[in-house]
This record gives sequence, structure tokens and C-alpha cells, in this order.
Amino acid sequence: MSRASADNRVVLVLSGREVAELLDPGSCLAAVERAFKLLGEGKALRPALCGLHAGDGGFHVKAAVLADEEGHPFFAAKVNANFPDNPARRGLPTVQGAVLLMDGSCGAPLAVLDSAVLTALRTAAATAVAAKHLARPDSAVLTLCGCGVQGRAHLAFLAAVLPLRLVWLADRDPSALDRCAAEAARLGLEAHAADDFRAACRESDLCVTCTPGREVVLGADDVRSGAFVAGVGADSESKRELAPALLGRSKVVADLAEQCTRIGDLHHALAAGALAAGDVYAELGDVVAGRKPGRTNPEEVFVFDSTGMALQDAAAAIVTYRRAVAAGRGVRVELA
Repeated sequence: MSRASADNRVVLVLSGREVAELLDPGSCLAAVERAFKLLGEGKALRPALCGLHAGDGGFHVKAAVLADEEGHPFFAAKVNANFPDNPARRGLPTVQGAVLLMDGSCGAPLAVLDSAVLTALRTAAATAVAAKHLARPDSAVLTLCGCGVQGRAHLAFLAAVLPLRLVWLADRDPSALDRCAAEAARLGLEAHAADDFRAACRESDLCVTCTPGREVVLGADDVRSGAFVAGVGADSESKRELAPALLGRSKVVADLAEQCTRIGDLHHALAAGALAAGDVYAELGDVVAGRKPGRTNPEEVFVFDSTGMALQDAAAAIVTYRRAVAAGRGVRVELA
């Protein structure tokens, strides 16, 4: 069942728990890095995005076609809802949705996967890929703003590519801080709550923001020379985390340039005149593919603008689906 045939109408449904159990950090990292490399080499179609506002939240649809290692194409479309007030007002997660995985050679549906867990893992994987190529290789101190599901995922993935030893944590929710500190301890990292997030960033090798905020949390003077900064939370036009001047003083690497100019921190920096579109150093795929060098100077400041692209979803979904088939996991649903 690794591929579909024209008369195969069985779809595998995978829960968030199953996605978490099947998609380990190492495999997710490798799959996401390969997707960026293919994009940088021009061997993958550029993915598509559609976003719609609804009430006090919004929906986005991200779609991509990605071939596996044997050249077989898969299509993935992720529909995510993002409602920041859900936890407090409704007792629901902020992010909910599903990924539909289809056979790219014949169009047969293959699987429906919970998207919240997959999104957290593939997003953390992208940041880790960027840090692998752009951060100083001896980076040991991380400051993390936003200690929810996404923040906790970042700990494991960044620890897999860099010699982390100390983590400063910032979040308005004490319970989120506690859960993130427990995850850091599980990974063997020393963790402390950061009473002053910006001061902690000035002493850190890496600064990662994973918030749903609409106000700047990190300014141009809040990072030191040689730092790597990842802005992860700005995935819609109204969201922002990084000051335009910070991008203006840094080498900016986008996950997908045209997308970042529409919904990322980059689009706020462009609107403020802090830099021009031509000042963007590279897309991450260009760096992974070797078309542009990564870090060449220990004093450079890099900003990775992460808006999330569908090739990441496709890469993670293909790995999860194949493992589910091999292990007999999920619920099989016949579509007639």
C-alpha cells in the first residue's frame, strides 16, 4: 500500500498521536532538508498557498508536489485553522487541521493525517535545517520565546544539530514554561525561565520566536554578533515578531521568498523600508543546495524567516504514511 493504483480507494487515517509516534526527529529532519535541497536545485515545483480570514482566526491551504527518492510523485494539501483565542475561550487547540496525501501519478487519495503535530514537527525541522547551515557550529545557548507545542518541538530538533547546553525560556503561561523546561531536562539541557527575554537573547547564540503575536518581541539591538535568529510565528499578514531594523542589519534567509514578502516578518520589514526585496540574501533551499554559501563569518547575524511551506508538509507526510503502512497503523477507510 506504499503506492496507490487506479482502483485502490482505501485511505489511511492517522491521528496526531500516531503521527508523533511514527515521525521521529531524525527522519523528519532528513526529509525536510531533502525537500529544501530539491527546491534549491530546481527539481521540485514551487508550492502554493491560499489564505482566508474567518472570525477571530483564519484558514490557510498549502499544497505541493514532491517526488520520493525513487522519483515517484506525491501530492499533499494541508488545511490548517489558526484561532489564537481557542485555548482560553473554547478549550480547543490554536492550530487544527488535516493533511491530505495523494498519489501524484494517478490522483488516488492515500492518507489523511492530523496536521497539528505534523506542522509542529516539520516547522521545527526547517528551523533546525536553517540553524545547521547558518548558525555558528559551536552554538550552545538558546533563547526561546513561546513555549507551546511548537516551542517544545524546536528544542528536540535544534539539539539534534547543535551542541546545545543551556536554554532560556519565555512564555506568559507558567504551565507552558514548566512543560518546556521538562522537555529540556529530558534532552539533557539546562533550562531557566528568562525574566527578561531580550536580555537573554543578547547573551545567546540562537534566538527563536514561536509566538502567535502581532507585536514585535525582538529588536535590532537585542541580538549579539554571530547570532542566528528564527522568526517562526509570523504566518499571516497581521502577525509579526521581529523588528524591521533587525532584518535590516542581518543576512535574511527566507523559506520561500515570495511567501515571506506576503505574510512573514520580511513583509513588515519591506513595508517599513528597512530593506528591499533584492537585499534578501537567499532562500534556504539555495543554501542547502550549495547555490549560496551559508555562514562564512563568525560575526554575521542571520535571520531565518520561516512562514512554512507545503514541501515540508509533503516530505513529512510521505515518511509518516510509509511508516504507518509498514507498521499496520491507522484506520483504513474505503472511499466509494
